[in-house]
Amino acid sequence: MLFALSLMYIFGVDANLMSLGAIDFGIIIDGAVIIIEFIAYKITAERTHLLALPKAERQNFIDNNTHLGASKMMHSAVFGQLIIIIVFIPILSLVGVEGKMFRPMALVFCFALIGAMILCFTYVPVMASLFIKPSDTSKKNISTRFITFLENKYIPTITWALHKKKLVLSMAIVLLLAVGFLFTRMGGEFVPTLDEGDFVIQPVLKTGTSLSQTVIATTRIESILKRFPEVEQVVSRIGAAEVPTDPMSMEESDVIIKLRPKEEWTSAKTKDELADKFKEALTEIPGVEFEFTQPIEMRFNELITGVRADLAIKIFGENLDVLYKKAVEVEKEIKGVQGAADIIVEKVAGLPQMSIQYDRQKIAKYGLNVEELNNIITMGFAGKTAGTVFEGEKQFDLVVRFDTAHHQDIQDIETASIQLPNGNQVPLSEFATISYTKGPAKISRDNTKRRIVVGVNVRNRDLESVVKDVKQIIDQKIKLPTGYTIEYGGQFENLRTAKERLMIAVPIALLLIFVLLYFAFDSIKEALIIYSAIPMSAVGGVIFLYMRDLPFSISAGVGFIALFGIAVLNGIVLIEEFKELKAHGITDINQRILLGTKNRLRPVLLTASAAALGFLPMAISSSAGAEVQRPLATVVVGGLISATALTLIVLPVLYAILIEKGK
Repeated sequence: MLFALSLMYIFGVDANLMSLGAIDFGIIIDGAVIIIEFIAYKITAERTHLLALPKAERQNFIDNNTHLGASKMMHSAVFGQLIIIIVFIPILSLVGVEGKMFRPMALVFCFALIGAMILCFTYVPVMASLFIKPSDTSKKNISTRFITFLENKYIPTITWALHKKKLVLSMAIVLLLAVGFLFTRMGGEFVPTLDEGDFVIQPVLKTGTSLSQTVIATTRIESILKRFPEVEQVVSRIGAAEVPTDPMSMEESDVIIKLRPKEEWTSAKTKDELADKFKEALTEIPGVEFEFTQPIEMRFNELITGVRADLAIKIFGENLDVLYKKAVEVEKEIKGVQGAADIIVEKVAGLPQMSIQYDRQKIAKYGLNVEELNNIITMGFAGKTAGTVFEGEKQFDLVVRFDTAHHQDIQDIETASIQLPNGNQVPLSEFATISYTKGPAKISRDNTKRRIVVGVNVRNRDLESVVKDVKQIIDQKIKLPTGYTIEYGGQFENLRTAKERLMIAVPIALLLIFVLLYFAFDSIKEALIIYSAIPMSAVGGVIFLYMRDLPFSISAGVGFIALFGIAVLNGIVLIEEFKELKAHGITDINQRILLGTKNRLRPVLLTASAAALGFLPMAISSSAGAEVQRPLATVVVGGLISATALTLIVLPVLYAILIEKGK
C-alpha cells in the first residue's frame, strides 16, 4: 500500500473511489501467498529432520529451505504477476470518460503489484524465515481438517475426470457455449448509473413561453411534488445566470428535488418507481413534457455528448421543417419500446415572431427604400444610437426608441409613422403585410451539419437493449428523404467507442499473455493448457452477472480483464508442479496429475479465495459509488469460483490429453 501511495504521489494520480479501491484487490498478495505457502509446506515436510538438529543450526536450516522454496516459486509468482499487469494494458488504453474512470484504478493496481513483486524478492522470504515454524501434522486444527475435507472430496472427483476425459471436455465445451449464448442476451450499458440520491426534472414548455408563464408552471410543479412524503425540498432554476455557462431560454427550467433517506420512503421502493409516480402526478398539468435525470448525471451527459438524455437519436439534414417532422415521427414510433422513458423532441421550431413582408413596388412608388424602413423599425423597437452623453470622464450612448406603451403589440408596428419625401406621413402597414408567424427557435449543428435530437432516458432496462429495439423500429418504419441521416449518441456512443477500443486492446493483451506463457514454459502445448483457464474463468463471471440482473458494462469488462490474470496465475502454479514431478521421475501421467493437484490444491484455493475476498466487499456494497464497482467485483468473484473449479478439473484433463498425444 505504501509503495502504491508513493507512486500515486510521484505520478500525480488522484485518490478517488476507483484508485483507492484498487489497493484493496486481493490479487496483489497472490505472489506472496504462493511463496509463503510453499515455504511453509517445505519446512513442515522437513520437521523431523529440523527438530533433530542442534538449536544453533535450526535457523540456518530454515534459511536454506526458505531460500530454495522462494527461488523455486519465484518463477511462478513473477510470471503470474507480470501476466496480471499485462492484462491491465487494455484498461490503460481506454480514453474519454471510461479512461478517466478506470485508468487511475489500473495505474494504482500496477503500482501495488510492482511493489508486491519487489517485496516477494526481499521482504517476504526474510519474514518467512523468521516467523514460519514447522507445524505438527499429527495435530488436527481447523485449517488441516478443512484442507483434508477438501482433498477427500476432490481426489475422487479428479480421478473420475481422468477416466472420463471426453465427457469432461464435452461438458466444459457445452457449458462455454451455453454461457456464450447467455452473454449475448444480457444487454449492455456504458457504466452503471450512480444513485445521487436526488432528482432533476426538466419541464419542456411550449417554445416562446414567457417568463411569467414559466414561473406559474414551475410553481405548480413544485406544489405537486411537495405532496410526496419522499420529497424534502424542491428548488427551481429558470433561464440562464448572469454568467451564462449554461444558456437556457425562458421556457426551460431545472426543478431540483432533494429526497429524504430511502428508509423514510412510503410511496415507492426504488428511484425508477418514484420517478414514474412523479410523472403520473404531474400529468394534471396539460401541454408539458417532463424529463427525469440526476444533477451530476445531467451535467455529465450534457458536457460529454451535448445532450442531457441517456440516448440521443440525431437526425441530420438541411430543412428544419423536415427535420422536426421526422423527429416527431420517431417519437411516436418508439413510445412503446420497453425501458424508453422521457422521450423528448428538441424544440427547434415554433418560436412566435412578427413577420414583415414588404411591398417593394409601393415603396419605390413613394420614393422610399427598404433600408430606411428597416432603420425606422429597428429604432422604434430595438433602439438606435442618436448621440453620446458625457458625465465627467464617462460617456454613454444616447439611444432613441418608442416608449413602452408603443412597442408592445403588432398594432404598434402597423401604425408606426413613416415620413415621405414630400413631408406627408403614412403608417407602415401601407408598405408591408405584418403578421404573426412561427419561426425556428434554434438551429443546432454537429460538424457543421444541421440536426435535431430526440432524447430518450432509459429506466428499468439496460441501454443497449433499448437502442437495439429503437434502431429496429426506426429502420423499419421511418423513411428519410435523400440527404437525411440518423445517428445515435449520448451514453450509447460512449459504450460503442469504448467497446471498439477494447476489441482491439484485449486481443493484443491476450496475445502478449500467450507469448509470455510460451517463454515461461518453452512449450506451445503447456501455454495453451494454461490459456484455457481464460474462457473457463469467464463462465462464472457471466453467470453471476446474469443472476444479479446486471447488464454488461465497461465496469464489468474491466472485471473480466482482471479475472483473466488471476485464472492464468492458478494455471501456472499447477503446470509448474506437474513439470517438477516429471523432473523427479514420476512418468505415469495420471499419478503425476493426482499427486500434483493434491500438492497444489491449497495454494490454488488460497490465491483464488484471497482475490475473491478482496473483491467481496465491493460486490455486496450498497453505499455511494458502489454501482460502478459492483459489476467489476461480481465478475471477479463469480469468475474465480468457476475458474478454480474448472482449473482443478478441466485443466488437468487437458494436460493429460495433450501430453499423451505428444508421447
